[in-house]
Amino acid sequence: MQELPKYVDTHAHLDGEEFKDDLPEVIERAKAARVGAIFLPAINRQSIMSVRTVCSHYPGYCFPMIGLQPEEVGSDWADVLADMRNALEDNLREEASTPLRYIAVGECGLDFYWSREFEKEQLAAFEEQVRWAVEYQLPLMIHCRKAQNEMLHVLKPYAKVLHGGVFHCFTGNAKEAEDFLRIDNFCLGIGGVSTFKSSHLREDLPTAVPLERIVLETDSPYMAPVPHRGKRNESAFLKEVLEVLAQSYGVSTSNLAKITNDNVRRVFGINL
Repeated sequence: MQELPKYVDTHAHLDGEEFKDDLPEVIERAKAARVGAIFLPAINRQSIMSVRTVCSHYPGYCFPMIGLQPEEVGSDWADVLADMRNALEDNLREEASTPLRYIAVGECGLDFYWSREFEKEQLAAFEEQVRWAVEYQLPLMIHCRKAQNEMLHVLKPYAKVLHGGVFHCFTGNAKEAEDFLRIDNFCLGIGGVSTFKSSHLREDLPTAVPLERIVLETDSPYMAPVPHRGKRNESAFLKEVLEVLAQSYGVSTSNLAKITNDNVRRVFGINL
């Protein structure tokens, strides 16, 4: 039997406290499951360093991103973004040819699910990071929850000059997918939710989204797929997502892995 090609977990918070006791084992399990690379998003000031620390331990396997996650936006958002921009500029200037180079701006975006207390701040922070993506020609890793219209409104003026990106943790319907993918070179990040019994993604995605617009993700330690639901998620579990999506699209797991790898290469410039 032909060996399954390696594939990419485009979103995992391996720098979190949840992995502090067994990260080497988590990485080994991911490699055993044929995960060939893992992308780590920053979410706040503290994670600038924690993401880079993890990636420095696994260069060429774990790749860093930098951004301010919308749920982390507060009254100090401008100061946090100033620190992040300094880190981004230093990184791109000093490490242009190393595995520790930032590969995207993110995790950034909008989240009005729980509260709109910092709505104006979220909008301003998101647009600032969109401008970084344009200036530095980096893709975006976008978090959007209960804010689709506002997010698309921010992106619209920049649509023709953006370098692409991912709408992370997509759980919407076919219409929402079509609205997102009107922006060129963006993909939907599909993770464990696609395996849930209640999810409509297995039906909606094949009807509305070509495989050329999908990348795989775990969002570890969150959103573990069936049959691991309720456990700490980790990159090794991405194989469950790969298998469910392949079945939904009527393709082999090998073909799905190859297509999503091509998508990763196109958006992020990372070759397995």
